[in-house]
Amino acid sequence: MREGPDQGPAMPPSADATLPSATLPLGRPHSIAEDFYALVIGCILLVIGLVFLKAAGLVTGGIAGIALLLSYLVPLPTGVLFTLINLPFFLFAHYAMGRRFAIKTMLVNAGIAAFSTFAGGSMHVDQMHPFFAAIVGGTVIGLGILVLARHQAGVGGTGVVTLWLQRTRGWNAGRTQIALDVVILAAAIPVVSTGQLLWSVLSAAAISLILIAWHRPGRYIGH
Repeated sequence: MREGPDQGPAMPPSADATLPSATLPLGRPHSIAEDFYALVIGCILLVIGLVFLKAAGLVTGGIAGIALLLSYLVPLPTGVLFTLINLPFFLFAHYAMGRRFAIKTMLVNAGIAAFSTFAGGSMHVDQMHPFFAAIVGGTVIGLGILVLARHQAGVGGTGVVTLWLQRTRGWNAGRTQIALDVVILAAAIPVVSTGQLLWSVLSAAAISLILIAWHRPGRYIGH
């Protein structure tokens, strides 16, 4: 180490200066086969979660909660109501999230309607403790939404709105969903008992916690 005439001892270059700048991997796009598989799995998870919640007489947040709420008033499968309610949101999905997202969302809804109809004839759950239904049903629905979001798809309804707000304004999808869920659960007060409403709040929290924990901007680099 040498000294300059007026500068004192010359310092070695900083370790950080010698390191190449870190670059994030760009990620590899999902294949069509991977997207198709994810859409099928997402639909199945959503239908299973709806079956659990319906067996316990619960509702939940999001478009699933609206469909469950109506299913106690209208003699149609929950998955079919899910798709019918979503029809107006397909246009918003096309405008806000793009054509590819909208097409995938429509395919998801068709899949939910199909799997729900199939589940109604092949799976019968007559009794389920509301605590189990709320925790497991809500978590499974949340995981289904997460799988779809990872592959640039959604369930429509409030899910499209929360994903759009996260993409455009950086609002966390889970926290935004909680705010919307409060409104949906309040609408269920005349339809379900107080106990069922409290368990339904737990199911909505389970869905949102999945998104808060694992659906954050910049965390996932696949497309």
